[in-house]
Amino acid sequence: MPDSFKFELVSPERLLVSGEVEQVLVPGAEGDMTVLAHHAPALTTLRPGVLDIGFPGGEHQRFFLRGGFAEVNPAGLIVLAETAIDLEELDASQLAQAIRDAEEDVADASEDAVRDRAQTKLDHLRQVESALNL
Repeated sequence: MPDSFKFELVSPERLLVSGEVEQVLVPGAEGDMTVLAHHAPALTTLRPGVLDIGFPGGEHQRFFLRGGFAEVNPAGLIVLAETAIDLEELDASQLAQAIRDAEEDVADASEDAVRDRAQTKLDHLRQVESALNL
């Protein structure tokens, strides 16, 4: 059984995961990175992708991440994500509807600021869809 280490996943809204894990697959800006206990210190930016957390006992939890940073240090791994969505809570039909709604919001926007916010939301939703291959 591999050694475990301390892991925290934090979004702007809240602490999502905090505890002992055996491994974490991180979507780093320069490629995926698997972090195990005793990993060398590292700091990376995140690209949109799936973070896969392996807990002792073989259980996994997956999150879609969009932007942020990951830091590996002697105390463990901390991931600070701009956006983190638990994939257990994501429904493909709801995502498809949200994309259609966002496309309508972009098309209907009459002010630049409103259109920019709607486009950012649409881009985010499409990144989720792309990362999940839906």
